[in-house]
Amino acid sequence: MGFAVAQPAPARDERLKLTEIFLSLQGESSYSGWPTVFVRLTGCPLRCVYCDTAYAFHGGQWKGFDQILDEVAALGARHVCVTGGEPLAQKNVVELLKRLCDAGYAVSLETSGALDVSAVDTRVMRVVDVKTPDSGEVERNLWSNLAQLTSHDEVKFVICSRSDYDWSKRIIEEHALTGRCTVLFSPSHGQVKARELADWIVEDRLAVRFQTQLHKQLWGEEQGR
Repeated sequence: MGFAVAQPAPARDERLKLTEIFLSLQGESSYSGWPTVFVRLTGCPLRCVYCDTAYAFHGGQWKGFDQILDEVAALGARHVCVTGGEPLAQKNVVELLKRLCDAGYAVSLETSGALDVSAVDTRVMRVVDVKTPDSGEVERNLWSNLAQLTSHDEVKFVICSRSDYDWSKRIIEEHALTGRCTVLFSPSHGQVKARELADWIVEDRLAVRFQTQLHKQLWGEEQGR
C-alpha cells in the first residue's frame, strides 16, 4: 500500500494568512463588472465605522504562495483583486502581488491608505482609500502615499455625510488628485443615499467617478460574493 508523502510547510516568507479566495464580479473601481478572483487576507489595524468585512479581522488560514496561485488559477478569471482586511499589514503580500503579475493576471490591490504602498509592483493597480473624518480613521491617512500614485492607480473616498463630501473636495484640490489618477466617490451604505451623492457631484461638475458597490446590489451582505 502506498502512503501519501507529506508536503513541507511553506517558509515564513512564502506564506500569508488568508480569510478566503473566491470568484465573483468586481463591484468597484474601473474594473467593476469583470469576473474577478478575490484573495482576501486576514487582519486590519483600522476600524472604520462602515467596515463590511469585519469577519476578516481575525482567524484565517496560513497558505503558501504556490497554493494561493494554484487556487487562483483553478477559478479561471483574468482579473485578481488582493484585498482584506488590510493586505499590506502582511509584508509578504508584496511578493505575492509580483508573482500574480508575473503569471499574467490583471492585478489590483485594495488598501486602506494607512500603510506605505511604495513597495508594490508598478504593474498592480493600487486602489488607495482616503479615510474621511466620518470614517473614524482620518488620522490614519498616510498622506505621502498620494504623491506616489500614477494614472494606473485609483484613489477612493467613501462619503458618509455632506461634510465628508466637502472635506474630500478640499483634499482632491490640495493634492491635485484628479490630474494624477482616477478618483472614486462612493456613498457609505445607510449614511448617504446614492442619488444624493450623485446630485452633489453633478452640481459641482466634480471630475470624479461615482460608484456604488455592484456586488451588494446583486448579493447583499453575502460573504464570499
